[in-house]
Amino acid sequence: MQFAQPAWLILLVLLPLLGAAAVAVARMRRKQWAAFVAPRLRGALLKGGSPLPRWFALFFLLAACAAMILALARPQADAGTRTEKSLGRNVLIALDLSRSMRVADVKPDRLTRAKMAIFELLEAMPNERVGIIGFAGSAYVYAPLTVDHQAVRETVEQIDETWSTRGGSNLGAAIRLAIETLKKTGQKNNALVILSDGEKHDAQLDDLIDQARQSGVYILAIGVGTEDGDYVPNPDFPGGRMVDRGGQPVLSRLQPDVLRKLASETKGRYAVAGTGADIASMVTSTIKDLDAFEIEGRERAVMIEFYQWLLFPALAFLLASILISTRWRGVNPALMAATLVFTPAATRADEVSAAKEALAKGSYAGARDAYRKLAVDTRLRERKARFHFGEATAAYQQKDYRAARRAYSEAILSRDAQVRGKAHSGAGKSLFQLGWFTLAGEPYPDDAAISPTLADFDELVRAKLEEVRGGGESASSTETIETLITNWADAVRHFDSARAADPQDPSAGNNRTLVMTYLRRLQELLEEDRDQTEQSLPQPQQGEGEPQPRKPGEGDPDENGEPQEGDDPQGPQSEGDQGENDEDPKDGSGDEEQKPEEKSGGKQDEGETGEAPQNPNETPDDRARRILQENADTEKGPLSPGRIEFNPPEKDW
Repeated sequence: MQFAQPAWLILLVLLPLLGAAAVAVARMRRKQWAAFVAPRLRGALLKGGSPLPRWFALFFLLAACAAMILALARPQADAGTRTEKSLGRNVLIALDLSRSMRVADVKPDRLTRAKMAIFELLEAMPNERVGIIGFAGSAYVYAPLTVDHQAVRETVEQIDETWSTRGGSNLGAAIRLAIETLKKTGQKNNALVILSDGEKHDAQLDDLIDQARQSGVYILAIGVGTEDGDYVPNPDFPGGRMVDRGGQPVLSRLQPDVLRKLASETKGRYAVAGTGADIASMVTSTIKDLDAFEIEGRERAVMIEFYQWLLFPALAFLLASILISTRWRGVNPALMAATLVFTPAATRADEVSAAKEALAKGSYAGARDAYRKLAVDTRLRERKARFHFGEATAAYQQKDYRAARRAYSEAILSRDAQVRGKAHSGAGKSLFQLGWFTLAGEPYPDDAAISPTLADFDELVRAKLEEVRGGGESASSTETIETLITNWADAVRHFDSARAADPQDPSAGNNRTLVMTYLRRLQELLEEDRDQTEQSLPQPQQGEGEPQPRKPGEGDPDENGEPQEGDDPQGPQSEGDQGENDEDPKDGSGDEEQKPEEKSGGKQDEGETGEAPQNPNETPDDRARRILQENADTEKGPLSPGRIEFNPPEKDW
């Protein structure tokens, strides 16, 4: 016999002290009464009573305390040892320990993100034998295949890039070592999980893939990093970045081609960590098809607990102490005990029955208040969730969908999958009704025979959009559409959760299909309204300065070189080109002979302003573009980001 928590036994020292204190108090009280009442009057003034019930009550109380203390100390007996056995598989994890794994293109860095993925795998595979290989310039087994996942976790927590030899990422060495290690297990099918940022390889990698296929090794490749990449950090270099032999910072990118090839050609799978992919589910779903074998785990000592044998005597002694120390004056003890034990439970049962009856009779307001009161009064999580579910059901039938949504959200905390699924389904229906009510002003009918058609839905949406364009009856018409979309999108997520919690309930899938139908149609109507709005916008008109088309013969000179009657000798001019001098040397008036002074003056003006002669058929916009193009600097192509990919024959990251 031994105790699992022997520290509680110290409290046994207090029990004799409590008994001695009780005896001292009793003697002190007798002395006080003896000093207060004369001996000859004690028989007449004091009613005598036996002190035995009080001493028995004290004895039972101390016995109850002693039993409780012994139960807390957890007495145990050794029943031998037992070797744990389970069905599992061999899963070897190869972790890249090169310097490039410290690149921070994923937060906090690639190595930390890879460790997080390993921790998730250990939790998802409790019965598998797991080992760790670290590789950089070379590969080494840092944790052999074992079912002791705690030891593997401690190794992963401590490992970093300083544990392996430098010289890049020798992925081939890691695969070769993994194949040799898994062959020694004698199992035909095994899994190798590689966490790396990828690396360019030579032709030997194809031979390793053939060896992996022949050995029954399935490779699951997990890329860590991004294809944009980032610079390799190194505190030993100026600026904290590693530089190549040319003095340029080294840029490291995720190279998925190698990892993808390894996974696809060995019947494995490839994923990128940190992109939302469930790495643990991917690995477990892949290795479940491998052959499982019986694995012997640790030898555990089998202990028999005896604390439960002390709890019942402790409760019995405590109840006896209470009954003996109570003065029963004119009250039936059995009746009072029954009242104390059964009255609270009967009262609570009556309240629950009343709430159910009110809900069944259609008194939704009363049922809602009763269930809310029950949920507030109870402290048990499961009962609270079920009471909130009843409150939500009554509020939904009362068409108070906001209150129903809040109550359903509380009911989702239930541990019962069926209750949780119904709560998700109810929350989804409440959100859908909130969106429909904001659109139509009335709830969506529950009867499928009178449910609205898509044509009715189109009319409601177009009417609401017309309110948005015209100002509408409310300034929040646009917010109404946005709130509707948000509520329905949340409803779809609740229906998905309902199907996951209770796959046997077909209503969640039907409701999800209905909501998705309306959401897709709403998207089409919004796109249609946007196209109509863009088409209704005013188009740019022809500028005032544009030359009007000239009629045939208009402005042509006659035989003597003079303009014909009705022609404007000044030629067409735009308002933007009018100045103090109305003459234009290029207006086509036929006056080709000019004085030398005018010609020289025109050349001088052109040189001063830097503008070419004006074309009469050129619009002001074309003229502005031409001037900008003539005075623009030399056009340049897009600037490169300044990153270079370094690939020397030897590397150390």
